[in-house]
Amino acid sequence: MYELLQHLINGLSAGTIYALVALGYTMVYGVLKLINFAHGDVMMVGVYVGYAVAFLLGREATGSILGALLVFGLAMTACALLGLAIERFAYRPLREKPRLTALITAIGISFALSYGFQLDASVQLGGTKVTLLPGAASKRFPEVIAPSQWLVLGPDDDVIIWNWQVIGFLVAVALMGLLQVLVFKTRFGKAMRAVSFDHRTASLLGVPVDRVIALTFMLGSALAACAGLLFAMKDKTIQPLMGLYVGLKAFVAAVIGGIGNLPGAVVGALLLGLCEEFIVGYASAGWRDAVAFGFLIVVLLVRPEGLFGRVQAEKV
Repeated sequence: MYELLQHLINGLSAGTIYALVALGYTMVYGVLKLINFAHGDVMMVGVYVGYAVAFLLGREATGSILGALLVFGLAMTACALLGLAIERFAYRPLREKPRLTALITAIGISFALSYGFQLDASVQLGGTKVTLLPGAASKRFPEVIAPSQWLVLGPDDDVIIWNWQVIGFLVAVALMGLLQVLVFKTRFGKAMRAVSFDHRTASLLGVPVDRVIALTFMLGSALAACAGLLFAMKDKTIQPLMGLYVGLKAFVAAVIGGIGNLPGAVVGALLLGLCEEFIVGYASAGWRDAVAFGFLIVVLLVRPEGLFGRVQAEKV
C-alpha cells in the first residue's frame, strides 16, 4: 500500500512537468498546425539560464524565496524572448510555405540548440573568465529550493514527500489553471482560438495574427522554462541533450491527449508520468523510455486522434 502511494506521488510529480512542456507543443500546434520540435531544447536553454543565475547569486539562491523567484523569473523571461526570436526569424517567413518546410526548420533549430550548447566557449573580461557556452559535460544543478522532507508516512518511512515535489506540483497546477483562464476567459484567448480556427479569416476580422502567434510562442516557451527548472530540481543533473528526451516525452503526452487540446495534453502527461513510474517500480528502470512510445503506439492504434481529440474532415 505504501509502495503504491509512493509511486503514485512520484508519477504525478513527473507528469506535471511533462504537462507544462506538452502545453507548449499543443498551443503552437493549435495556432499554426506546426510541431515545434525545438520546444524541448528551448526548455533546456531555460535550465541553463536558471543555472547561470543561481551560480551568480551563490548562497542567496538556496533556500531564499527571492533567489528562487529570480531564478525562475529570469529563466522564463529568457525563454520567452528566445521563443519570440524563433517564431519571428525562423517560422514566420515560412508560414505560407508547405508544412514540411517548417517541420524541417524546427528540427534544424532543435539540433542547433542541443548540439550548439555542447560547445565550450568562454571569454576573458577584466581578468574574469566568462562562460558563453557550457560544454557537453553534465553539471549538477544547484539547490534553488533546499530539499526537506515535507511529509513522512509508514512505520519504516515508506512514503516520503519532499518539499520540492509539493512546490513543483502546486506551481505547475497554478500555471495550468492560469493558462486555462487565459485561453477561455480573456480577449487574447478568444483571439488565439480564432487564429487556430482560421488565421486568414481572423486577420480579415481585425485579429492581430502575428502578435497572437508571437505571444503564444512566448507563453509556451516560458512554461517550458518553468518545467525545465522543476525537472532539474528533481533530477539534480543537467546536460545539453536533456531537452531532446524530455521534449519527446512531452510531445508523446500531447499526442496521447489529443494534440491541440489543452486539457488533453495535461491528462496525457499525467498518464505518461504514472505509467513510467509504475513500470520503474514494478518492472525495470530500463523500460522507462520504451513505455512512453509503447503507450503512444497503443493509443494511436485504438484512437488515432488522441484521447480528447476530434476527428476533423479535411476538404481536398
